[in-house]
Amino acid sequence: MKLSIEKKNIRLTHHLLRLVPLIFVITCVVLVFHLKLDQYLSFEAIKDHKAFLLDWLNTHYMSSVLLFMLTYILVVALSIPGAVFLTLTAGFLFGDVLGTIYVVISATIGASCIFLIVQFSLGQWLAEKNGTWVTRMQKGFQDNALQYLLFLRLVPLFPFPVVNVVPGILNIKKSTFVIGTFFGIIPGSLTYAILGNGLGEAFSSGQPPNLAIIFAPQIFWPLIGLAVLSLIPIIYKQLRKKIMKNNIMRNGEQC
Repeated sequence: MKLSIEKKNIRLTHHLLRLVPLIFVITCVVLVFHLKLDQYLSFEAIKDHKAFLLDWLNTHYMSSVLLFMLTYILVVALSIPGAVFLTLTAGFLFGDVLGTIYVVISATIGASCIFLIVQFSLGQWLAEKNGTWVTRMQKGFQDNALQYLLFLRLVPLFPFPVVNVVPGILNIKKSTFVIGTFFGIIPGSLTYAILGNGLGEAFSSGQPPNLAIIFAPQIFWPLIGLAVLSLIPIIYKQLRKKIMKNNIMRNGEQC
């Protein structure tokens, strides 16, 4: 009896220790909002500090790139709203092509950080709960994880932070998450980097950029098309299974 209680205590301690990284992230997020650091992720902040940013960029280019990428990684890893304004800043400072490259790399690293933290804290623990509905969801998602992840990344209706967390809970492979995230966010990142590249006109007019541009028909529908294409392997598998099942049933009836 005593041994059984000790095992339960050890297991409970083990699960609590797994929550430490997640608790640390939550604490950092609370601190960010308490200190009102999130106010710097806005159009007004970019406008107010544009002269300083451009001056620093001209004199310390590599430092600017590294500081920008580090900031982007932290914002995404902490799931702080406003990463889109950092993408606009990337387009404004580095141009649409280089800005997109820096954003995609940074966003992938940041997303992978929170993914690994959630997976470590919750994903593996939930995977041990055999027979639960979460386990069944994990199995269904893992069978076609890359296709599902690409779909979620490409469709701009799904919040970026949510798509970082859910795969961690569903315990998909790390390599699959990185690949799906890297390629899935390229179109959206490029769109906002191009928008950011034209921020000079927005500053002159005093009007904030149209962040809803991602939903413009000429952008939204091609993204949906790419998302649907990513699901073709899943549709093919389902059709193949159905055809094989029908063939087996026919052969059985003939026998």
